[in-house]
Amino acid sequence: MLPALDTGTDLSGAVGLAAWNRRIALNMTQTELATRSGVPLGTLKWFERLGEVSLPSLLALAEALNARPAFHRLFAARIPQAGRVRTPGVVARPRAT
Repeated sequence: MLPALDTGTDLSGAVGLAAWNRRIALNMTQTELATRSGVPLGTLKWFERLGEVSLPSLLALAEALNARPAFHRLFAARIPQAGRVRTPGVVARPRAT
């Protein structure tokens, strides 16, 4: 589990570190992960060091690290029924007909 973080930079760095830890736990080299995921080795190294990566590359890495199911749970909140969506501070307006 990732610690509570204050900034996007903190969070992205923690995600990169978590991916590094998972790769090590799976006894996988960077070259092996790059090959399995299709992500260039330089991109993988940059991600593990700084946490910066595109979403498609992150998903490919997660797949290769057997961590993709976590993305399905990321925004798995129950979807409200049509007409019942509420956003704090926003007043709903009826649709034009």
